Amino acid sequence: MQLFFRQIQAECPKWLAQHGANSSHLKTWAPQEATLGVTMNLPDRADREQRIPLADVDDGSESKDEARKIRRLQMMMSMVMSVISQDSSLTVEEASELAAGAKRAALAMFPDKELAYDLLYKPRLQRLMRERFRLQ
Repeated sequence: MQLFFRQIQAECPKWLAQHGANSSHLKTWAPQEATLGVTMNLPDRADREQRIPLADVDDGSESKDEARKIRRLQMMMSMVMSVISQDSSLTVEEASELAAGAKRAALAMFPDKELAYDLLYKPRLQRLMRERFRLQ
């Protein structure tokens, strides 16, 4: 544990300065076992964990692309719902076409996620259509 606090002090001096922590605080807070060098019968896992290769490690481009597509879907659905709720000249048929187009676009971005769309966005659009056009 003492090694952990030394690493924090070495790597995060700005954080420590902002939070008012210094070496005297860390020494007094550290448990007695850590200062005596007792390992509490735990193997040193840090060295082994660093050597384990991870099969699905990528450079983050896939997760960034996924996040970008999710954000795009959220913005699109927000815009569709805003148009349906605020455009006074919009007819029921046009609003239905707009909702159907939004579903097609969402499924084009995420082909295997029709169930997720039906659970997340379909009830919102149905409620909005009922409220806006007073449908039953």
